[in-house]
Amino acid sequence: MKANSCFFLLMTGLFLITGCGEPNEPDTIDVSGNYKIVKKLPTPGFAQDLVIDDSRLYISQGEGGLLIVDITDPEMPGILTQLTEDVRGYSTKICFKDSLVYLAAGSFGVTVVNVRDFMNPVVTVSNLNMKPARNLYVTGNYLFTAISEQGVKIAELSYPEQPDIRGSLSILGYASGITSSVDTTRLFVACGEMGLTILDVTDFQDGYPETVPAGWCDTPGYAEDVVLDESRSLAFIAAGTAGLQIIDYSDTTDIHIAGSISPGGYAKELLYNNGMVYMTTEKSGLQVIDVSAVSSPVLAGSVDTEYALGIAMDDKYLYIADEVEGLIVISKP
Repeated sequence: MKANSCFFLLMTGLFLITGCGEPNEPDTIDVSGNYKIVKKLPTPGFAQDLVIDDSRLYISQGEGGLLIVDITDPEMPGILTQLTEDVRGYSTKICFKDSLVYLAAGSFGVTVVNVRDFMNPVVTVSNLNMKPARNLYVTGNYLFTAISEQGVKIAELSYPEQPDIRGSLSILGYASGITSSVDTTRLFVACGEMGLTILDVTDFQDGYPETVPAGWCDTPGYAEDVVLDESRSLAFIAAGTAGLQIIDYSDTTDIHIAGSISPGGYAKELLYNNGMVYMTTEKSGLQVIDVSAVSSPVLAGSVDTEYALGIAMDDKYLYIADEVEGLIVISKP
């Protein structure tokens, strides 16, 4: 880890050095766009991804399993417990539903953890055969797992502690990220070198879908993650070295890239809220992009971190899982 970290303010096209702060301490300086680091909490493992439930953060941390952090006061987070027993493999992506945490662990499949008693979490399933698990998405009563070149596997969650593996979806490329339309009739899959695939899953048959391709769009870079703005029929793709790619899918016969921006780094994970995309970019930290003008997105803010991977947010704060620095809490303007 660097002995000091410096932050830069983007102003009138010039980067001006504004100051330095000691690692793992609150920073009192402004960063670009007035996003401010208010706390860095070192984690026992290598923080990969995180999800919020109420006043708690659940952090996947590689070989360090699952970490649970109290954020009752987000500017003074505290570690509650760490679970490594029976959490096999290298835990990367994470999702949450009804007091259960689902962890993607590559060749070790999916781990399910009951966190109802968050001080004493319990693994209910280890090494679930949805492999290699690269990403997870829960909607309704189903768990979707991106399994690279094998596409997407589906598990039914009537008994959520014991997911029932059902059917699968074949795609071109390497499934890396998944989301769905609100009505769950369409599935959007970030497919690595093959860009974005859209699947019509209207005929779902209890997890054994009859899929109809609804569209495809190649993108530059490597499509890692996807989020939607359904009100404008837009899909936002974290495309690795190609930054953010914005895809217009309003006409499924003409799905196309409508805008893009690549301010640097490797685009990894996304959140979208109210005209803004929040994107982690590994060594280039957090980037905040105003996408209200689709054809000309603008970098509206940035925060320098060592190796930003996962992201979560609430009304006032952004939370970054940084593989080197741990948990980083950032206040919004």
